[in-house]
Amino acid sequence: MKMQVVFSIGGRLRYVGHLDLMRAMQRALRRSGLPVKYSQGFNPHILLSFAAPLAVGIAGEREVMEVPLEQPVTEAEFLRRLNAVLPEALQCVAARQVDDTHPAPMAALFAAEYRITPLDNQQAFYDAAQAFLKLDSYMATHRTKRGERQIDLRPLVFNLLVKPEGLRAVLSLNQQGTCKPDLLLTALADLMGTPAPDCRIMRTRMLNHLLVPLENA
Repeated sequence: MKMQVVFSIGGRLRYVGHLDLMRAMQRALRRSGLPVKYSQGFNPHILLSFAAPLAVGIAGEREVMEVPLEQPVTEAEFLRRLNAVLPEALQCVAARQVDDTHPAPMAALFAAEYRITPLDNQQAFYDAAQAFLKLDSYMATHRTKRGERQIDLRPLVFNLLVKPEGLRAVLSLNQQGTCKPDLLLTALADLMGTPAPDCRIMRTRMLNHLLVPLENA
């Protein structure tokens, strides 16, 4: 059995890397005394499963992870005990128990929704977002450890919608193709004809292939 957990991370902790986040969650789970399951071998550890790492500097509103359990525990008790040992900027907001056949978050993940709030040149930024949606294609340079390659960014951007609180962007996040927010910002800056504006970015939801939040699937 597993507990699917939805958590938020922000404040200064948005600058923490994924490995440090995993270690923080492991420490908190050990301190909580919850009946979590450990791996076998000389260095037992909790086999946490996260949907996808957050890029450093990006906050998360409803991140998803799964925690293996040795025995059942109620969702309310799980949240109470884990949140009691987590910092204020890293809190669990929902939990539900799922069986072992439930797809792992990473396997079910297809896309992510972001809220992108430019700190200046807002109208030009939003106009560029609308112009991007009208394009048939947009070739971008994707840099990895293996080098650079050209990708068509347009089919990886499922939706862009201007809201009062910022730009709502639904971006592909799967093995077939990924559009990270920084790639989108570079594309919009190109359409604006200016350097990319400073932005506050929050990943707000993790979505499956039907664009349904993982926590509801």
